[in-house]
Amino acid sequence: PQTNGICERFHKTILNEFYQVTFRKKLYGDLETLQTDLDEWLAHYNNERTHQGKMCCGRTPMETLLDGKHIWAEKNLSQM
Repeated sequence: PQTNGICERFHKTILNEFYQVTFRKKLYGDLETLQTDLDEWLAHYNNERTHQGKMCCGRTPMETLLDGKHIWAEKNLSQM
């Protein structure tokens, strides 16, 4: 369970915040429309919605990724 916890938590979040809400509001006639709505939600999830997880600490996942990338680059430069 420890190795899958992050994935399982994401699945619960996407179920609660996207699928259950969306399927109450809209009937989809094709997968392309559903995929478009899901892509929009994922952009919101990654770029606008703040997270309280261990690594994000109130930042968005994209902010966390970019901050980590800067730290990683600085660390690699100092090892050369």
